Amino acid sequence: MRLIIAILLPFVLFFTIGRPLAGIICLILQITLIGWLPAAIWAVYALSQYNTDRKIADALGGGGGGGGGGAAPERRN
Repeated sequence: MRLIIAILLPFVLFFTIGRPLAGIICLILQITLIGWLPAAIWAVYALSQYNTDRKIADALGGGGGGGGGGAAPERRN
């Protein structure tokens, strides 16, 4: 579903993955017909990075979402 959004409405994708500033920049780029293709490519790339970050967080036991951050690592003395 997000891949279709990335191709048809690239700026919307950035809002769905929690990157509103990139969404606004993408909208400005997308306003021109020439800028549509780079905006769509950028959105698909950002989506793949978002999915990769989520998979890494899940593998490390980070739980949901791909926003980085999270709890500090446990300190052992």
